[in-house]
Amino acid sequence: MVLNYIWIAFFLIAFIIGLARLIFMGDAEVLPAMMDSTFDSSKTAFEISLGLTGVLSLWMGIMKVGEKGGIVNAFSRLLSPVFVRLFPEIPKGHPATGSIFMNIAANMLGLDNAATPLGLKAMEQLQELNPKKETASNAMIMFLVLNTSGLTLIPVSILVYRAQLGAAQPTDVFIPILLATFFSTLTGLIVTSLYQRINLINRTMLLTIGGLCAFVAFIIWGVGKMDREQIDLVSKLVANTLLLTVIVGFIVAGAVKKVNVYDAFIEGAKDGFTTAVRIIPYLVAILVAVGVFRASGAMDMLVDGVKVAVAACGLNTDFVEALPTALMKPLSGSGARGMMVDAMTAYGADSFVGRLSCIFQGSTDTTFYILAVYFGSVGIRNTRHAVTCGLLADLAGVLAAIGIAYLFFA
Repeated sequence: MVLNYIWIAFFLIAFIIGLARLIFMGDAEVLPAMMDSTFDSSKTAFEISLGLTGVLSLWMGIMKVGEKGGIVNAFSRLLSPVFVRLFPEIPKGHPATGSIFMNIAANMLGLDNAATPLGLKAMEQLQELNPKKETASNAMIMFLVLNTSGLTLIPVSILVYRAQLGAAQPTDVFIPILLATFFSTLTGLIVTSLYQRINLINRTMLLTIGGLCAFVAFIIWGVGKMDREQIDLVSKLVANTLLLTVIVGFIVAGAVKKVNVYDAFIEGAKDGFTTAVRIIPYLVAILVAVGVFRASGAMDMLVDGVKVAVAACGLNTDFVEALPTALMKPLSGSGARGMMVDAMTAYGADSFVGRLSCIFQGSTDTTFYILAVYFGSVGIRNTRHAVTCGLLADLAGVLAAIGIAYLFFA
């Protein structure tokens, strides 16, 4: 229901602004540009879904092999003490626990191509437990908020963009991104727990959250002792080793359990193909709305309004030029990436705006895209408090990014 109102609002606001620009400013190009954006966005949505088909088939096939080979159940048992508190609706030892863990692990390592099919598999398993098939369950919402908060340990793509655009030290945003995304995830976890009345004040959760804080501190310490080449080498090695280990490990586990690995893979791959086709309408809906909103100039007006408001409060406005990246990130990952590159090109990769744009890009994930794809894949229409919790996590990430950027680079 929330996505419905947001979707309608995007079109109405864009149309009103576009019409006003035509009537009062004589801008004859705005309405054609808005109409062109609908075709371009529709094409992009289809291309994304088409590009996901092979990857989804591969990874859902591998997940099916792992499920029949017992690997997913092993992850479920390992994480049971934590997940039984965060996801009380999931029965102990259910395969969804393992799928959720693997999705989160893939996101943390920046393995987007692997994370999406793993997440869709987890959503399918959660939907099996959902008594109201068109309404998001608490477990689904908690899972998606953990996704949209965007916890990432190795933001390889951002570092590569900075290197390509001439940054003197491309890795100087690594620690700020790590800190900002951690605050975003922690906020998302706490806010969702409050909505769902989940008690986090217990030994298991305090030890887990404390351990994660210690782990983040260790990563920050380790990265501080590396140069750019070492970070690139280590991150690529870890990511690819993990990916290959998952594939080989699942196949070996299936063989040991005397599973027909090939048939199991084909069974899962068929589900992946079906899922890729099923999400096309949802992607078209959200990307077309975003495209029209951008083409109308509404995004530019929003940024200018924020700048005036910040200046009126007597605050520094240096961060405002980087806001398009933050505002676009919940809507479109590729759009936010374009905003980040544009900021670094216009202001310089080593400028405050350029660095802050990179921190924005790495601190959160594409909330509306994730909600559209994941909920769309299982036919969820009533998202309940998912959007609210996801956006609050995004807000925490944005505010943390601004404060951390001033701390490190102002």
